[in-house]
Amino acid sequence: MNVRRPHISAVALAAVTALGIGTLSACSSDGAAAGNTDKFDVVASFYPMAYLAEQIGGEHVHVTSLTQPGQEPHDLEISAKQTAQLEESDAALYLKGLQPTVDEAIGQSPVKTKIDAATLTSLEEHGTEAGGHEDEHGEDGHAEDEHAEDEHGHEHTHEGGQDPHIWLDPVKYAEVAEGVGKAFEKADPDHAADYRKNTAALVGTLTDLDKKFETGLADRKTDVFITTHAAFGYLAERYGLTEEAISGLDPESEPSGARVKELQQMAKADGVTTVFYETLVSDRTAKTLAGDAGLETDVLDPLEGITDASRGDDYVQVMEANLKALQTALGAK
Repeated sequence: MNVRRPHISAVALAAVTALGIGTLSACSSDGAAAGNTDKFDVVASFYPMAYLAEQIGGEHVHVTSLTQPGQEPHDLEISAKQTAQLEESDAALYLKGLQPTVDEAIGQSPVKTKIDAATLTSLEEHGTEAGGHEDEHGEDGHAEDEHAEDEHGHEHTHEGGQDPHIWLDPVKYAEVAEGVGKAFEKADPDHAADYRKNTAALVGTLTDLDKKFETGLADRKTDVFITTHAAFGYLAERYGLTEEAISGLDPESEPSGARVKELQQMAKADGVTTVFYETLVSDRTAKTLAGDAGLETDVLDPLEGITDASRGDDYVQVMEANLKALQTALGAK
């Protein structure tokens, strides 16, 4: 569509998320040229952004993901071919702060419409602990007991900066979807009515998903769950849970011995049964901690990409699988 469109001013929005779009519909492609098709050509940074573009754009869009299936999005390096794809596209949809090379490439690209998902909702700072109830925690949401500060005086708060994992909260993801829909309407006004209809349908689906989480986790034995890295802070806050991460926002960082000891003590005190790991990062640390503490392990998927190992074919299916895993781990009825 790029070669036939009249000049359109850049959409002033700003954003960011992981993996390719191999499970998206035939409207999309993870290998074909990104631009110069007869559709509205969108380059997405990783799977959660590609999913939005596909669902909202429908038959009118051609979506190309910069992050391939099975690739850890934080590690993405932009190739010369991908830079060329950006230049030939009508729009770029990304989440600023998640993938530095993507931020740089899109910032330097002449692509007319740049949509930063991070500007379409509010971002917060999360460290290795996130969420919690005010009646059990202080005003800042952190436990007022031995969990808030370990024996070395290290408080596990706000050490990772702004948390980009907004797509794991269906409510925030719906806010982003609404902003993307408006950006598509402005950039491709000929199909604005369809974009508006598709956006409304997607927001409805995400609203239903939010209700499933709210009711599915309402009656539980414990609020605390352990993950390998701090990807689920927004989800924890949304549903009154407390995420304790082995490491911070960086999935590859190694925990300290003090942190491991703290988690073992916390697991016993709070009735934690399960240590969650994810499909795209090594499960070694999670299984070591679980083995030492006598806990189970299971997958909680941060949905940075869909692969053959994913428990579902798309965002909604994998999120529903995450809900079931959390229900089991938290003793939800």
